[in-house]
Amino acid sequence: MTAMEEGDLVARVEGAAGIIRLNRPKAINAVTLEMFRDIDKALDRFEADPAVAVIVLEGAGERGLCAGGDIRTLWESSKAGGDLGKILWREEYILNARIKKFPKPYVAFMDGIVMGGGVGLSAHASHRIVTDRTKLAMPEVGLGFFPDVGGTWLLSRSPGEIGTYFGLTGQTMNGPDAIHAKFADAVVPAAKWPELREALTRARPGVSAAEVTRLINGFASGEFAGPVAAKEPVIDALFGFDRMEDILAALERDGSEFALATLKTLKEKSPRGMVVTLKLLRLARTASSLEECLVREYRAALEVFRSDDFREGVRAAVIDKDRNPSWSPPRIEDVTPAMLAPYLAEIGADELKFN
Repeated sequence: MTAMEEGDLVARVEGAAGIIRLNRPKAINAVTLEMFRDIDKALDRFEADPAVAVIVLEGAGERGLCAGGDIRTLWESSKAGGDLGKILWREEYILNARIKKFPKPYVAFMDGIVMGGGVGLSAHASHRIVTDRTKLAMPEVGLGFFPDVGGTWLLSRSPGEIGTYFGLTGQTMNGPDAIHAKFADAVVPAAKWPELREALTRARPGVSAAEVTRLINGFASGEFAGPVAAKEPVIDALFGFDRMEDILAALERDGSEFALATLKTLKEKSPRGMVVTLKLLRLARTASSLEECLVREYRAALEVFRSDDFREGVRAAVIDKDRNPSWSPPRIEDVTPAMLAPYLAEIGADELKFN
């Protein structure tokens, strides 16, 4: 067994598995810039090592794989006019694309809370395991942001308008709904994970993706659709529009308990964040690759980083925790095309580039 220093990230070889463990359990393994860099270095090592057959991503502690990025540090940099967003998101998004194309089976154990940046590290994996405890969400619109880390690619490929619903509301998926939404591949009860993990460490060098799939399926429950999947026809009818005003009007017209509860949720979110999110989701539907979506997300993220809504959203949710953000503008109908344009504009030399 070889190990890197066991700081915020543990990267070591156990048998035939290259283990990557997010190791900030008190922060539900929120990911920092240094952790992204350490993951990238670990993938370099594991890719080059012929004895490593599979990669296993897991989180320390009982609460979850990862609650997202280190949003407080980003907020501090944004307030100070710093450039952490530009640096962190560039490296994070390039890493997200690398994970999707990684040449060895990459198994993500998506137990407990999996949000934001944690989704970026796991939902692009070749093998995505959720559990009976999974709570997966892309809640960024509540921070004046949008579902990034390739979230627009993933959500736009969910069936019907399920991705639109999850992206705009930030609602939580359980394990089976994560499979239905195409964020995951198999539900494995958390109690069975130690046995499956042990089996992965015994994989033979050069094991195929199909063989790893068969191994995982031997432990899986076979569930593939949760409570939100059952509402898909209703969600399709209510969210099948390209303008936020039309979605809100449809919810008001419907008047059902589900529609009114959803309307209440949306009215708590950043109007600007919702308009940006919906536009990015619709553009992502015609994207030919994850990278195309990440380039677009990076442009929008840099604009978000400069925005009052991002600072206000993080203040209300994370800093002061008063849950009472003052959005700018406060109403959907006040978000103009001129406000939206900078989120979509090309950014010249700062464009995201992949090797």
